[in-house]
Amino acid sequence: MHFIPEKLDDYVVQHSENEPELLQQLTRETYQKILQPRMLSGHYQGRILSLVSKLVHPKNILEIGTYTGYSALCLAEGLQKDGELHTIDINEELVDFQRNYFDRSEYGPQIFQHLGNALEIIPKLEKTFDLIFIDADKDNYPNYFHCIIDKLNAGGVILSDNVLWSGKVLEPLKADDMATKALLEYNTLLKEDKRVETVLLPIRDGLTISRKL
Repeated sequence: MHFIPEKLDDYVVQHSENEPELLQQLTRETYQKILQPRMLSGHYQGRILSLVSKLVHPKNILEIGTYTGYSALCLAEGLQKDGELHTIDINEELVDFQRNYFDRSEYGPQIFQHLGNALEIIPKLEKTFDLIFIDADKDNYPNYFHCIIDKLNAGGVILSDNVLWSGKVLEPLKADDMATKALLEYNTLLKEDKRVETVLLPIRDGLTISRKL
């Protein structure tokens, strides 16, 4: 989804940081072999994730929704040298694909994969986090927030993807559209919860940055 004319969007991408070669390879292989390749964060958003991570310089990162590992590798670029990134996904078929690219990067030893339901896994992680990226099933976004907020350190950042949901957040809500309903609830939650300060950015499909007070 483009919020500005395509030519201007192209200019924005051309004048942002280049996409690392390993991520270019990951993108090509994802499009060749994996279903729903549009789920990739992609070049431009990936560079945003990387830069935010470098600004936060987190000791520990939590990612909810790994897919093929693109966003995890972007976020890992900002990790402290002894930091860890824990990424959760429910798709068993993608674990080896992810691991291949993680291990081809310099961050492989710092990236830990978790397979299963994030709402069950997160409470078992005996860590607190400086940066959390939410990009999994939209129906559970409000539940993810309640699950992670006490594991986020003061001053820590939550990044939430797809919060504009191809503009559906402005359309009349259909009774069976649980994803849009959950995102509407989530966006309101981030705006009104006094524990965080939030800015929603019209980047790609909507990216929210929330900072814990």
